[in-house]
Amino acid sequence: MTSTAVAARPIRSINPATDEPIADYTADRPETVDAVLTRSRAAFSRWRATSLDERATRLRAMAHVLRDNATDAAALMTREMGKPVVQAEAEVEKSAGVCEYYADNLHAMLAAERADIPGREAFVQFLPLGPVLAIMPWNYPVWQVMRAAAPILSAGNTLVVKHAEGVSGSALFLQSLFAQAGLGDDVVQTILLDGPSAGLLLDDERIAAATLTGSERAGAAVGAAAGGALKKCVLELGGSDAFIVAEDADVDAAAACAVRARFQNTGQSCIAAKRFIVVEEVADRFIAALADGARALVVGDPSDRATDVGPMSRRELRDELAGQVDRAVAHGDTVIVGGAPGDGPGAFYPPTVVEVSDTASPIMREETFGPVAAVIRVPDVDAAVAVANDSPYGLSSAVWTADRDRAVAIAARLDTGGCFINSMTASDPRIPFGGVKRSGFGRELGAYGLREFVNAQTVSIPD
Repeated sequence: MTSTAVAARPIRSINPATDEPIADYTADRPETVDAVLTRSRAAFSRWRATSLDERATRLRAMAHVLRDNATDAAALMTREMGKPVVQAEAEVEKSAGVCEYYADNLHAMLAAERADIPGREAFVQFLPLGPVLAIMPWNYPVWQVMRAAAPILSAGNTLVVKHAEGVSGSALFLQSLFAQAGLGDDVVQTILLDGPSAGLLLDDERIAAATLTGSERAGAAVGAAAGGALKKCVLELGGSDAFIVAEDADVDAAAACAVRARFQNTGQSCIAAKRFIVVEEVADRFIAALADGARALVVGDPSDRATDVGPMSRRELRDELAGQVDRAVAHGDTVIVGGAPGDGPGAFYPPTVVEVSDTASPIMREETFGPVAAVIRVPDVDAAVAVANDSPYGLSSAVWTADRDRAVAIAARLDTGGCFINSMTASDPRIPFGGVKRSGFGRELGAYGLREFVNAQTVSIPD
């Protein structure tokens, strides 16, 4: 492994609201990473032997520690990636909840499944794989780690976390919380590396599998590395989720939900609704209400509890988003609200609504990872389904209609990993989360997420 890791180099975190440096860190040296992998493999031998009750106890302790440190964890996320502080606090609480969910349910999820075979006793037992590498993004610094950690640890695996460089402070703070919860004795370890170097760790025999949440490019690299090493991986990648509004929908409720679905976390979410596909009959009403909702959002200092939309995480991402909107305008699309970054400090981009002229628009074909909503009119629901599926992504979707049975039928026609009826997409510990097409493969959360990183071992015994 030591030959593949990068040499130590500086890592700087910058406050995206002010452009001011927060702290400097140093990427881990090859020998440090090598020692982490050795300790993780040794800890796996111990952790896999712990009782399910002990694993549940440690997870409940982690939930308690997260809540005790919620104020500090939220403030750090707000400084490092610009998350509005109220949303950051909610993220910590949700992360505590996922720990409690698995603590309460891991016995049932890991219970042996018996097969009825005459003359034999046969069952499947679920065994851990080993150290799992988790390559995590910056947009939900606590939740992304915990939604991976809770099921992976429940199954008896150990965890090596490679967090995004821009939230290195959050990564190290979270590591200290794992230690307080009794999970820091090499069961969970954090390394500071860049993404390409972390992906190379899949070649190391001490790493058993990997999970990644991130970009298509990162997912393709990790997927290729995992395939080359013949190791399991789960990839949760980009999304350009469709939000379909039928002619019989409650338009006011749909528009109010659309504002939350698009602009929460400053629009920096893989499962944010990004393409609003509206049947012509109600399009004028929906677009007007969506635009009014966007105008009403408070943009500003993310540490201010009144703020709805903070800065984007980095200036280069803000500039990339602005370029996407500029190309959309050049394509013939119409900006209704917003559409241009401010001149002051920080990576701010205003809540923006663009009515697109056709599905060839750049903001219909590409993922827009920021506060930009693309709206398109269609003649009917059949056309809406066609537009929704005309995307390289397939993470999640939303359908708004007054007819439940119709909604379920529409959902079955959508090429997405999830569909939320008369609501917005949200990850929940109780149900699986993941996508199809270029949004990745595998599932997180629920029993499906826990069983991604187990050996489903068949045991067969003659009577």
